[in-house]
Amino acid sequence: MNIEQIKYFFAKHGFNVSTRVADKFGMQVSNVRLFFIYASFATLGISFIAYLIMAFALRIKDFFYQKRPSVFDL
Repeated sequence: MNIEQIKYFFAKHGFNVSTRVADKFGMQVSNVRLFFIYASFATLGISFIAYLIMAFALRIKDFFYQKRPSVFDL
């Protein structure tokens, strides 16, 4: 297999995902691409918000459950 055949294979089977999905559902390609873009931003935003909530919860837990020195540390 030479480079041109590999390039053609990926162009036919890999790079036209949004075009093939749009053809399958009878939609415009631009709408499918916008959906993928918005979905990637939404998933990134959700993971970042979850990270902030967990960090806040750990800070609150540390505030209420302070580590007390042990009897053996005196």
